[in-house]
Amino acid sequence: MKKVALHNLGCKVNAYETEAMQELLKQHGYEIVPFEEGADIYIINTCTVTNMADRKSRQMLHRARKMNPDAVVVAAGCYVQARGEEADDCIDVVIGNNRKKDLIQILKEYEDGRWEKGEGLVDINRTDEYEDLNLSSTAEHTRAYIKVQDGCNQFCSYCIIPYARGRVRSRKRESVLAEVKRLAERGYKEVVLTGIHLSSYGVDTGDSLLALIEAVHETAGLRRIRLGSLEPRIITEEFVQALAVLPKFCPHFHLSLQSGCNDTLKRMNRRYTAEEYYEKCAMLRNYFHNPALTTDVIVGFPGETDAEFEASRAFIDKVDFYETHVFKYSKREGTKAAAMDNQVPDKVKAARSSVLLELSRQKQAAYEEKLIGTTAEVLVEETVMRGGELYVTGHTKEYVKIGRKGSENLTNKVINVEIESPLQIIH
Repeated sequence: MKKVALHNLGCKVNAYETEAMQELLKQHGYEIVPFEEGADIYIINTCTVTNMADRKSRQMLHRARKMNPDAVVVAAGCYVQARGEEADDCIDVVIGNNRKKDLIQILKEYEDGRWEKGEGLVDINRTDEYEDLNLSSTAEHTRAYIKVQDGCNQFCSYCIIPYARGRVRSRKRESVLAEVKRLAERGYKEVVLTGIHLSSYGVDTGDSLLALIEAVHETAGLRRIRLGSLEPRIITEEFVQALAVLPKFCPHFHLSLQSGCNDTLKRMNRRYTAEEYYEKCAMLRNYFHNPALTTDVIVGFPGETDAEFEASRAFIDKVDFYETHVFKYSKREGTKAAAMDNQVPDKVKAARSSVLLELSRQKQAAYEEKLIGTTAEVLVEETVMRGGELYVTGHTKEYVKIGRKGSENLTNKVINVEIESPLQIIH
């Protein structure tokens, strides 16, 4: 029995695909082992969203080769899709996006000496096929991430992902519902619908994200539906009204912002203004009580002046996010932004990042302070030690991690927790 070790890098979509590949391997008799010395095959599902992601991908590939020089090193995913067969000479097999479903066949062909260089890559920008991978269980015991969409048509000027993932491709609703049903029957209480550009679900098939959510909501045994990252333009009166009446829907909205300055947004090709974004946030707060609004922001985008950064900082302050994930602009060759004038020095990026991270800490504390004295519905995930005492912990619908004193086994149960102390809010 061949021993296979897998390692995932990057987003929740990558994580889903890695688990799906692992399930395929198990079904075909491979033994899954930790990513340590002694494996016969190492599979790294790579990422290329930033220069750091590229570096981590290369590091893990070389680590695999070092752990067993005689092993087969397989590089899958975005880094090799973008870089091609010449990504790194330590790689034996390249499997790009839309070929992961063929993993077993590819390993067999390589073992038999029938594998030809280049066969693992498709022209990702010319395919309309959704790669239908499936899961029957996940590493988490209460929450399951489900990939429902791939690709992106937006072409933000800084982003390499459309070139690595291709155009929008949506999973058939029947396939999604079958997987959700299977997971619910196995006891999973919460599903998270995710994709490369989730808001575009269905634009290629005549379906829509709202219709999919409403269909998933009918699944027996399921208690919660959560969404991955959304684009602001999907937030309409119709969309929000419909979600607000669904008892299982979780009011945690991760709305990608990237900048609060209109001039910067225009150079980023983000296709909305700060004013339009603010209207979307106000709409969500009108229909949901104290929803958790979280976002991503890039600092140091080419041409970002001190005045533009201050406009962005002031806007983030005004919106009052629960959490702001801050990224320093990473130059990606092949994108329009990489060729722009007035690239911002790393030192300036670091200083601006520190400012926004501190603002995010303040906003997070203010949001959490309002929770003291309230009662929250918590899906219990584990028991941890907190201040010398045992707490059962889990997440609220807003994705705030909450604990309650006690050692009883309540894993995968939904309970109401009175939040009486800041010690009950866990980071």
